[in-house]
Amino acid sequence: MGGLVLNSSTLDKYFGILKNLDINSKKKLIIKLTESIQTKTKVTYSIDELYGVWQDSRKADDIIDYIESSRVNKEEIETL
Repeated sequence: MGGLVLNSSTLDKYFGILKNLDINSKKKLIIKLTESIQTKTKVTYSIDELYGVWQDSRKADDIIDYIESSRVNKEEIETL
């Protein structure tokens, strides 16, 4: 991923604005800039971690019956 490339003249203009910041703001800016250039390690996942298996001692028909029986249907329709 490429970033924005600035020439020296543009950088000098930014510095002209930023040099008037107070010390704490400059320190925070330095920290943010430093963090932005540090390389981040990529997290790798095993394919086994990307999916799961439904584990239940009930039979499929029992699970379906349970889901269907737990549904709630309102008899009243609310007006908008």
